[in-house]
Amino acid sequence: MSNTDPVSGYRTYDHAPTPERSTRPRATGRRAALTVCTIADTAAGVLGLWILLFLLDANQGNAFVRFVRGTADWLAWWSQDIFTMDTEGLRVILDYGLPAVMYLLIGHGIAARLNRA
Repeated sequence: MSNTDPVSGYRTYDHAPTPERSTRPRATGRRAALTVCTIADTAAGVLGLWILLFLLDANQGNAFVRFVRGTADWLAWWSQDIFTMDTEGLRVILDYGLPAVMYLLIGHGIAARLNRA
């Protein structure tokens, strides 16, 4: 029992306060990083969901399937028909999987940079 501090873990007043970085900009950076990660994960999730629905041969007339396909087409407009495969399933995996991976890599890279700022 050599600890003479009455309440351990609290700063005592006989020491000069140490200069600390302001926590507000750091919290704002973390919030922004979380937002970027959430957007990237959601985009990749929608693309992955469309790949899954296509491979499981979901009903194309269903409103939910049409919504997911439309959203996936909007997110993957830049990668459409990059790969021309004979197998339709492989083409969908590559055409929609590439943007999903890119969104994850870029989004999480930006978020990591925001967390360090």
